[in-house]
Amino acid sequence: MTTNIEHSKETYEHICGDPVRTKKLREVMIEDEILGMAQIFKALSDPNRMKIAYLLQHEELCVCDIAAILDCSVATASHHLRHLKQMNITSSRKEGKNVIYFLKDHHIKTLITMTLEHQKERNEHE
Repeated sequence: MTTNIEHSKETYEHICGDPVRTKKLREVMIEDEILGMAQIFKALSDPNRMKIAYLLQHEELCVCDIAAILDCSVATASHHLRHLKQMNITSSRKEGKNVIYFLKDHHIKTLITMTLEHQKERNEHE
């Protein structure tokens, strides 16, 4: 059976599946939330930013320590930290002259832990 379904000013041919179910699922997607999740994953898609998040999962660090661990300049580490902070992935506090960075909340720690577990499983199956 072929059904024409209207979606976003476009009509496409629906060849298989359940049009009622697909309509219902389309309605549960909240575009702003999906976009926000994509932006978090995009921020973490840079290997250096993922390394920083991974490090901060284990310990709070200043930018100088992060730069030394990543073998990059302080300016480069600061750039990545600024991006992570803008995405609410990290936060910071002043300790004397130093700025100490840490992961914003337990959700980010969980995301990193789950991603690492997923990657380990992928490696086992290759």
